[in-house]
Amino acid sequence: MTQSETRRTPGTPCWVSLMVHGLAETQEFYGALFGWEFRPGPNQLGPYVRALLDGKEVAGIGQLPPDRHLPIAWTTYLATNDADATAETIRHCGGTVGVGPLDAGDAGRMAIASDPAGAVFGVWQAGAHAGSAVAGAPGTPAWNELVTRETSTVGKFYQALFGYDVEAVVSADFDYVTLHLEGRPVASLHGVGNALPRDKGAHWMTYFEVADVDEASVRVTDLGGHVLQQPHEGASGRLATVADPEGAAFTLVRSNG
Repeated sequence: MTQSETRRTPGTPCWVSLMVHGLAETQEFYGALFGWEFRPGPNQLGPYVRALLDGKEVAGIGQLPPDRHLPIAWTTYLATNDADATAETIRHCGGTVGVGPLDAGDAGRMAIASDPAGAVFGVWQAGAHAGSAVAGAPGTPAWNELVTRETSTVGKFYQALFGYDVEAVVSADFDYVTLHLEGRPVASLHGVGNALPRDKGAHWMTYFEVADVDEASVRVTDLGGHVLQQPHEGASGRLATVADPEGAAFTLVRSNG
């Protein structure tokens, strides 16, 4: 387990959050799956809790108003030094800003946006809250990947926002790009063409580290969730894609090494 640095390089995924209808039930699910405990967080967008591992913040869960019927999905937040300037760049480059920028108490300043392909993401300007405070342990976010139709156009969008260096897999049938900052891989873009789910469209996928992917997949089902893609070996380790009881998809991973 490693404690994350307090201030992230702009463009680094720094936080993940989930908006649901049943806040208490969702806490029970993730608490049982990952061993998370919870404490109240900023409530600018309604009731909101932060998930903790050993007292360290790892993720956020908020409650949607009863009349809001939005897709239930984990949202990846990218660090920025200036949420307002980033929001303006998002608009200029063909994206959409749906929420904010707005202050989340003294924690920081945030906006929720979507890229030109429609994938929703957040931007986070840290104040008292820098983001996930621990990495590498089971129950912590391990990776963030954009699943989209093709990477070329949307890759240019994210490069314009944060100046990523791009490393592409050279393959005639595999459209995959890794985003680097300061020589370090921080996220990936995966173009899946017509395999993109019609009901979800382009979306960011959060990977959570677990000690045993097969065992965690069984536990997801026992807790009322669903296995969307059975455990299998991937380039980064053993993986399984699952969904919580409200349908939010995420990937379980046991990283190599």
